Amino acid sequence: MEGTESQHSERELYALTKPNEEGEQASNNESKQGGWITFPFITGTLMGLSLVAGGWASNLLVYLITEFNVKSITATKIYNIVLGCNFLFPVAGAIMADSFLGSFPVVAIFAFVSLLGMIMFTLTATIHSLRPQGCAVASYTCETPSNLQYGVLYMTLLVASLGLGGTRFTIATMGAGQFDKPSDQGTFFNWYFFSLYFASAISLTAIVYIQDNVSWGLGFGICIIANAISLVLFVLGKRFYRQVKPNGSPFTSIARVVVAAIRKRKKLETFGRQDYYYGFTGALKMEDNLPTKSFRFLNLAALKTEGDRQLNGLYARSWKLCTVEEVEDLKTLIRIIPLWSTGIFLGISIGNFSSLVTLQALTMDRHLGLHFKIPAGTFLLFNFLATVISILIVDRFLLPTWRNLARRTLTPLQRIGIGHIINIFGLMGAALIESRRLHVVRTHQLMGQPGLVVPMSALWLVVPLGIVGIGEGFHFPGSVGLYYQEFPNSLKSTSTAMVSLLLAIGLYLSPAITGLVEQITGWLPNNINDGRLDNVYWMLAVLGVVNFGYYLICAKMFKYQNVEDNNGPLGPAP
Repeated sequence: MEGTESQHSERELYALTKPNEEGEQASNNESKQGGWITFPFITGTLMGLSLVAGGWASNLLVYLITEFNVKSITATKIYNIVLGCNFLFPVAGAIMADSFLGSFPVVAIFAFVSLLGMIMFTLTATIHSLRPQGCAVASYTCETPSNLQYGVLYMTLLVASLGLGGTRFTIATMGAGQFDKPSDQGTFFNWYFFSLYFASAISLTAIVYIQDNVSWGLGFGICIIANAISLVLFVLGKRFYRQVKPNGSPFTSIARVVVAAIRKRKKLETFGRQDYYYGFTGALKMEDNLPTKSFRFLNLAALKTEGDRQLNGLYARSWKLCTVEEVEDLKTLIRIIPLWSTGIFLGISIGNFSSLVTLQALTMDRHLGLHFKIPAGTFLLFNFLATVISILIVDRFLLPTWRNLARRTLTPLQRIGIGHIINIFGLMGAALIESRRLHVVRTHQLMGQPGLVVPMSALWLVVPLGIVGIGEGFHFPGSVGLYYQEFPNSLKSTSTAMVSLLLAIGLYLSPAITGLVEQITGWLPNNINDGRLDNVYWMLAVLGVVNFGYYLICAKMFKYQNVEDNNGPLGPAP
């Protein structure tokens, strides 16, 4: 459609904008940065910040009730909102890193914000005027927090949540960006989740114990020290990091592709590669690039027309003309969204399971020996430990063994699929154990008697908690690795936050599912000894099977874009 004159002009303009020798030298210096030398700095920072996040978030509900005299239902609402923000804010942090500041400044800034949040928490715990007068839990005469005290509390929660959101998944992108090989990136993601869960396990045990039995101020003070050390460690590694500068908001490019394609919707004929706009750098290798045939309507956004010429006779990106690369980036997102959506149900099932298993533990015998009683909320520690151990086994034993035996690697899609299957078995195990618990309830005639302990060890719950944790060890690292591998370069930070977004959606939908089941079936009364919690688990397991079928369909249709895949969408058969 267009002659060689425009191609010629683009080549000339590219020559004028080609980097000089000084720029090339700087690029060579950047190429020497990154690699495993950055691993101790990034992983150490992650562990410290995760310890801090767990130190205030995991015991927040108890803090609201015991220190601020917040009623249990109100405290639960506040807790759910804060927890949802903790999973949504990382998405905003990732977008900020991709679009404006880059990963290093975002992590450094929000690590400092996290430090401010922990200082504010410590002040609320140590300055008596910042919280109401203490009283016995569940007493009707407790002094409620004043407007000022509520304001300080909410500001503290906001600052702490922002600090968590700006660091948690942005640092994952920055860490993976230090490596060139997908295998090294996969190994980093395994260690990322190991560090995350290991630090959370420490928070659930040591920090929570100090807060409950020694002093809230001391517990938060330890978090301040950990946060400060993490921030210093992260900054000390700056000269070793490979830093990628953002290129503006990638979401603007996505919107431009849609708008440009709609404006040229009437041009639905076939065009050659010379008719598409590749940008200045793409003009020299135009012969190797052609818009893919999938979602052909979007290709119109990169189609050059006379109306797209500027006054100087050249073409430029606008709301009427996009590059082929921008079009293909949008297509990549469209291809991966169905796969991503299959993880929403996992977030729902894990959210429901985490809350329901705590209710089970409250009714069961939690003694370990004669004198020690495990707190009901601490049982989630077994889930974290199972995830940590499974990640280690997968990274150090399963993956190398698979490569030696099958002569090929375990693909991200395979790991995600295995996670789906194991999660289903975990729900089935929870249903069987609950059936056994209800049998004990009926045998000892404990129906209609809330508060009585069922003579059955709560350690039985470790089995489904461990199985679900193993599933998370397969699913979440595989998901993050897949999104980081397949997302466009302009959305790398956003890619690692997609798992956080899944968990946030699942967290908000879990109470809705629970409420719907409660209203329709009556399986979830206030006293679960009178209900059928086992049926709830069986329902979740059946929905998990349906969701896995949906996943198989999405995986079958998905094709790797950035890694050559000769084994089909699900890789080699085991």
